[in-house]
Amino acid sequence: MKKVSLMLASAMVIFATSCKENKKEAENDTENTEMTEETSEMEEEVEEITISPLEDSPAYETSSLKLNAPTEDMVADGSQVQFDFEVANYELGVQTEGAKEKMLANSGKGQHIHFILDNDPYSAHYEPSFTKDLEPGNHLLVAFLSRSYHESVKNDNSFVAKKLTVGDAQDDELANLDLTKPHLIYSRPKGTYSGEGTDKVMLDFFLLNTDLSADGNKVRATVNGQEFMIDTWEPKVMEGLPMGENTIKLELLDAEGNLVESPFNPVTRTVTLEK
Repeated sequence: MKKVSLMLASAMVIFATSCKENKKEAENDTENTEMTEETSEMEEEVEEITISPLEDSPAYETSSLKLNAPTEDMVADGSQVQFDFEVANYELGVQTEGAKEKMLANSGKGQHIHFILDNDPYSAHYEPSFTKDLEPGNHLLVAFLSRSYHESVKNDNSFVAKKLTVGDAQDDELANLDLTKPHLIYSRPKGTYSGEGTDKVMLDFFLLNTDLSADGNKVRATVNGQEFMIDTWEPKVMEGLPMGENTIKLELLDAEGNLVESPFNPVTRTVTLEK
């Protein structure tokens, strides 16, 4: 009888343990199902990034920008270098017509000059004369007229491209830069966007010595890993960018899809969107 009782007790323990394990497995299956459903819902919430042309901007076909100083390519001291630009058929410091309707990040100070050194992020200038501190060495200056919402004015006379050397000349990549060859200069987006300015973000760049076409040079824009091929030189509006950091990579490609040789190609920037 003792043997039978022991066997029955053992069986009950095994049965109870089995029930607990089955219940735990069922709970785990339920949790996994819930996690899968939550993951799917999160994936569905992620918007696809789209780009489209920015249209109906004032053309400013006759606007021009000229550099009057410095006149020489060599600058002895890079501290407080005086830059004097001459602007024609374009008014700095005013709002571009239709700026509010564009629903883009817009400068309250109005139209300005984008001043870009060595393809670094630009500084905006609302007067034609100002001073800048330059590091010793060789530099490429690219400056162009900008609408109040930071779209570059694209015509044959709306920009300045000039090599500058501060201090002693050095034999480096910029010293041997050929300014007759194609180059891509990054402009927008830049910095941090917040509020309504996160809905539509402009992508814009400046081209030297080239245009874009379906059977010629193109720009490949990679936004958070998503690729877009651009074959017309025009600003784009990006929509669907998530909050937080966003990475934009621009590559100037030739007709065969190879990178065009340039010290500024490719270029990658990170911008931040916040509520």
